[in-house]
Amino acid sequence: MRFTGAPAAAQAPVRSGDRLVGWAAGPGRHTGRARVVSDPLAARLAAGEVLVAAATDASWSPLFTTAGAIVVERGGPLSHAAIVARELGVPAVLNLPDATRILDGRLVTVDGDTGLVIVHTEDGDRP
Repeated sequence: MRFTGAPAAAQAPVRSGDRLVGWAAGPGRHTGRARVVSDPLAARLAAGEVLVAAATDASWSPLFTTAGAIVVERGGPLSHAAIVARELGVPAVLNLPDATRILDGRLVTVDGDTGLVIVHTEDGDRP
């Protein structure tokens, strides 16, 4: 038997109760619905929703004032997301791979002190 090509990577689904680990960037803790945003100019973010993005720059700042927490796939301690989140007192977790793929619409708790994002079930298994 001979195989050609490369097999597609299978991605495991995120289950309720999963604890995803990133970098702690903005202190505090917030539970809310995750909203993936790819274009900050066209985004509609409800107050308290968790802003989830691949990366941010200065054009994202107005959304930070509405967000209950920030989760970003890429960024370091001196990145835009980290600096603005700290300035505004918004909990933030950075460097969370695949956040935009797995968190959209999910109820999550973002812990900006520990770098954890906890995924909840809809029946309220909040910590």
